[in-house]
Order: sequence, then C-alpha cells, then structure tokens
Amino acid sequence: MNPETLTEAIQKSFRVTLGATASLVEAIQDPQGSQAKFSAIGNDFDLLTQELEAKGTDTEREARAVVDSMMGQMSQMPNPFAPTPASEATVDTYASPVADASVQVELDALTQELLTLRQEIETLKAQKNM
Repeated sequence: MNPETLTEAIQKSFRVTLGATASLVEAIQDPQGSQAKFSAIGNDFDLLTQELEAKGTDTEREARAVVDSMMGQMSQMPNPFAPTPASEATVDTYASPVADASVQVELDALTQELLTLRQEIETLKAQKNM
C-alpha cells in the first residue's frame, strides 16, 4: 500500500468517525429526524459511509473555522500568564453543569451501537474484498 493511499484511508476514516459523532449528537437532539434520515439509507453501507464522510468533512470545516476564529481572538487578547501585581490579581470561578444520568446512559448506549455498526461495516467490507 503506498503512503498516499494510506493517508487517504486514514483521512476518510477520521471523517467518517467525525460524521458519525456529529450524527450521534444530532440523533440525540432530534431522534425522529435522524431515524427518518437513516431509515432512508437502509442497509447500503457504502451510502452510509459516504453520508458520514460528507458530514464529517462539513464538521471538520466548521471546527477549523471556529478554531481559526478563536485563535484570531486570542491574538488580540492580553496575555493571561503575564505577571500581574498582587493588588490587581483576581480569581475567577466557574460552575460546571452536571449531566443528567439518563442522558449519559443513552449516550453510552448509542456509542455502543455505533461501535457495533462500525464492526459490521468492517466485516462486510472484509467479506466483499475476499
């Protein structure tokens, strides 16, 4: 296998995984819409992979734009690690949200289902290549 093919395979795998994660988040937010979308795909794993890769590409592009935007904002901000006199020092506290246990259980179940689907896809691909 040449390096370019390996790189493309790794990129595609990353994008499919990213797309699957984004689809999982959407499924949690809108179960009926996601069910309709994926039931339309059916058992066509090639189409599913293409859909997830496209979703992953879009998500990657959006994430890159957010990171670039944040980096641009950070370059305009003063350095928070610069030493400040004790009279000017402040301490900030933040509250972190507590996740609902049922949401975490559902997320874990969906993650397991995603892993199972991924294994099935790999098995079908291996059978197809034989």
